[in-house]
Amino acid sequence: MTLELNADPIDLTAALVDIPSVSEDESRIADEVEQALREQTTGFEIIRSGNAVLARTNRGLGSRVMLAGHLDTVPIADNVPSRREHDSAEGDILHGCGTVDMKSGDAVFLHLAATIDNPAHDLTLVFYDCEEIAAARNGLGRIERELPEWLAADVAILGEPSGGFIEAGCQGTLRVRLTASGTRAHSARSWLGDNAIHKFGAVLNRLAAYRARTVDIDGCVYREGLQAVRISGGVAGNVVPDAAELDVNFRFAPDRSVTEAVEHVREVVEGLDLGFEVTDSSPGALPGLNQPAAAALIEAAGGQFRAKYGWTDVSRFSALGIPAVNYGPGDPNLAHKRDERVPVEQITHVTQVLRSYLSAR
Repeated sequence: MTLELNADPIDLTAALVDIPSVSEDESRIADEVEQALREQTTGFEIIRSGNAVLARTNRGLGSRVMLAGHLDTVPIADNVPSRREHDSAEGDILHGCGTVDMKSGDAVFLHLAATIDNPAHDLTLVFYDCEEIAAARNGLGRIERELPEWLAADVAILGEPSGGFIEAGCQGTLRVRLTASGTRAHSARSWLGDNAIHKFGAVLNRLAAYRARTVDIDGCVYREGLQAVRISGGVAGNVVPDAAELDVNFRFAPDRSVTEAVEHVREVVEGLDLGFEVTDSSPGALPGLNQPAAAALIEAAGGQFRAKYGWTDVSRFSALGIPAVNYGPGDPNLAHKRDERVPVEQITHVTQVLRSYLSAR
């Protein structure tokens, strides 16, 4: 297979979907992307980093836009190869693993790299590996450590699915494990024991009554959420348990730091006899829409933007001081689903908007 970058990005999306690329198995798709960029684009410096492919121009245009997308998908669920059909309600639809998250975004970026002949900005393309698994494996993190000069830009566009809207910034995420201890006993003589699971009653009531904060930043409204997401404990059907765990996930607005988020969760559980351990955290990203390069993108998109709910790699760019947005075809609610699918009109629309933004007027 050879990817045709000059082809309609809808067809290019289908070609990318038809290359299986589950996390840690991206070598074939990286080979195909690298070969296509080398053979079908001009003016790009191209390098390989593991199963990531990086390309950039150096035309001295005074500003640089980064287009970044991950090549991997979640495990395939009988949804490769791709298929296209017409739906009476949604129009033409492309089905398949990665159509939403995020091979349609990758296809748009690859197509534009090969077809824009009057660029307004220098471009950096970053197609990276292992986004869908543990953060320690994320190829973008490896690039940041080993090739930091490749992540310099005035604005970064991450091709995560956003329904054709610009989704600015992202929420931070924090996971805390609460632990309770007690005394084991036979349930027939329960008064001799101390039930660890029962000790979560008070904290579960507090979480159920929690009222989420909403924050407006640069016209983007972020709503926080604090939820119990896992509980475990118990020994047997006739034993009073002596240990239990409760995992809590806090999705916080990007005006809080991770430290402030941790302190907020501590305040919510204050006064309860529970162990407290932070098991995972990632900072949010401020929208940065007041930066000129980002403002020009909003203008090209007809002023359509909103806050990003959830965490994405825009956080990494924000930490580097680069305004970053999520912008790609597809409904993020369909990502990772067996019936993952994207209306092909969205692929066309995102391509048109980015072509206008990236081209000199």
